[in-house]
Amino acid sequence: MNKPIYYVLGIILLLSFSCKSARTVTGGADNLSLSTKAVIKENSKQSPDFKTLQAKLRINFNKNGKSQTNSVSFRAKKDEVLWMNAPFSVIRAMITPEKVGFYNKLDNTYFECDFSYLSKLLGTELDFKKVQNLLLGDAIFDLKNGSYTASVNDDTYILQPKKQQLLFEIFFLIDPSLFKVKSQQISQPKELRHLQIDYLSHQEVEKQILPENIKVIAVEGNEETIINLEFKSVTLNEDLRFPFKIPSGFKKIELE
Repeated sequence: MNKPIYYVLGIILLLSFSCKSARTVTGGADNLSLSTKAVIKENSKQSPDFKTLQAKLRINFNKNGKSQTNSVSFRAKKDEVLWMNAPFSVIRAMITPEKVGFYNKLDNTYFECDFSYLSKLLGTELDFKKVQNLLLGDAIFDLKNGSYTASVNDDTYILQPKKQQLLFEIFFLIDPSLFKVKSQQISQPKELRHLQIDYLSHQEVEKQILPENIKVIAVEGNEETIINLEFKSVTLNEDLRFPFKIPSGFKKIELE
């Protein structure tokens, strides 16, 4: 992947949720004797439910030993919009079911495309629902509509398709006390690609369990990108605006 694609992926992955009144969740007693169907059912019960969310998000981006940390504002309207704004509005991004877009006032550039274009570039089907699920701590694929098998390793449930896809290997690690996703991993061995999303901690927000700290690891060939996310000062279900308009005269970034 070239640098612009990593930038777009970074924007897609730099969105998740927390609350200023939240408390870290450690879970209760582990239950490691459930069937695959029961594990999936318990996991589905934990999917968060809200209308809108607003947060401050601290992002650490590390690639090839070079690290950068920034804080941004994030807003979401569930199933409709994911929106991010850097200080002084120098960079703004918005993701909807129809398209992905961002602009950068520092170099007068912008990027905008639909998910079918990104899917073709990345070699995997990508849509708004998958991105939202990833950021909410839900499995990117609907576990209830697939055929999975569960095993136990290191006191964690491991879910995987009964038959892995030809080009992809997919694994979901489920916490046996919270029944939230601890890690989801997608590999393309022939392409030397690996994406791993680790949910390092969760927190309770208005009786719902949401990610607190997330670590994203993207590997392609010999290059590794790591994104750490820390979520603060979130409010839920307020009336929010999602302004986004690409300034005139900006140059479009072309991805290869």
